Amino acid sequence: MIRIAVAVALVLFALPAAAQERRASHCIAVAEQAPGLHYLHRASAAGPERLWRAHEGTHAAGGTASHTEPLPENTVRLHFIAHASFLLRTHGGLTAVTDYTGFIGNTALIPDVVTMNHAHETHWTANPDPAIPHVLRGWGEAFGEGVDHHLDLGEMLVRNVSTDIRSGFGGADEPKGNSIFVFEVAGLCIGHLGHLHHVPTDEQFAALGRLDVVMAPVDGGYTLRLSDMIATLKRLRSSVVLPMHWFSGQSLGAFRAGMADEFAIVDQGAPYIDISLATLPDRPTVVFLQPAWLRDE
Repeated sequence: MIRIAVAVALVLFALPAAAQERRASHCIAVAEQAPGLHYLHRASAAGPERLWRAHEGTHAAGGTASHTEPLPENTVRLHFIAHASFLLRTHGGLTAVTDYTGFIGNTALIPDVVTMNHAHETHWTANPDPAIPHVLRGWGEAFGEGVDHHLDLGEMLVRNVSTDIRSGFGGADEPKGNSIFVFEVAGLCIGHLGHLHHVPTDEQFAALGRLDVVMAPVDGGYTLRLSDMIATLKRLRSSVVLPMHWFSGQSLGAFRAGMADEFAIVDQGAPYIDISLATLPDRPTVVFLQPAWLRDE
């Protein structure tokens, strides 16, 4: 822990002045007792005071226009659109779509932010709607260069941690070609693992910090194999895990079985869930959502 804290401190001190002016991530904690280091934010653990309150703060299937219904204060709605695309919506009305492909349903919604990864065409588009204010690509301009996003929208901070694309199908590997995007909003740290191909390094885990909610690919083939994905999620120990990027009930069943020893399992029976710090479960929980395109009503 001390080594990680020192590493974070060295990175902070080495950054140019302009970079240090960025709003600090509240998801990355520096050990309070480390000598000579400034305390940024204590990493919170899901404790007994964070009660799941069965389905309080969640919604059953029914209203399909989940991107227009008002939200309580300090609450984030996560709607599983399809494949690896989720809509995140805040109390104040900010919207972000992960692994944006250009189509999110029969809706007039223009997201404020879209993130993309280009391991496969089902995770990005070369022609995003020009009306979208912030298009965040998970790869750099030059091959293998990676990218560094730190988008501060006030109510939401979006940042990324680069990982490698490793092709097992005859294609070329690409260092730093994928991004894990982290959305910091309403006191929550929400991560989307993208098209993750390898277990993150210790440095990448440290850069991610605390993740209260994580969206994880569980296909077991095109992305990380299931045993490694399960090990990664157990190390992250997020309060809520939202499976995505699955192609069959077989992989979902294997993932469920591999997580059930340490995580509670909830079948939401709906495409979306509302989450706040107050409603995080007291035990790490896998929540299965039913994907559904957005639709205006």
